[in-house]
Amino acid sequence: MNKAQLIEVVAAATGDRAQAKLAVETTLDAMVRAVVGGEVVSVTGFGSLTPEMRPARTSRNPQTGEPVEIAERRVVKFRAGARFQDLVAYRRAMPESGNCIQKDPKTPKAARP
Repeated sequence: MNKAQLIEVVAAATGDRAQAKLAVETTLDAMVRAVVGGEVVSVTGFGSLTPEMRPARTSRNPQTGEPVEIAERRVVKFRAGARFQDLVAYRRAMPESGNCIQKDPKTPKAARP
């Protein structure tokens, strides 16, 4: 799925493509700006984006075998949420409708075994 397809899904749910485009682009912009600013972006049920530094290291050129210095650099790490991982690994069934990353409803204490 790309950004245009995501906008179409949101537009189908809201009924307004212009509002959907604004919502998706604003959300993605806020996430990118936060990670660039050094913050961790965590979306419950989906996952988290974390900026990290990779230290400088020595590697090898695969064609010549010569050592190559790789400079320190900043990268973004994504860690999927537990529910997302369970859905992808088929450890949890995908709901037919509704939000697939929402937490399960709490069961009342009287109904617990």
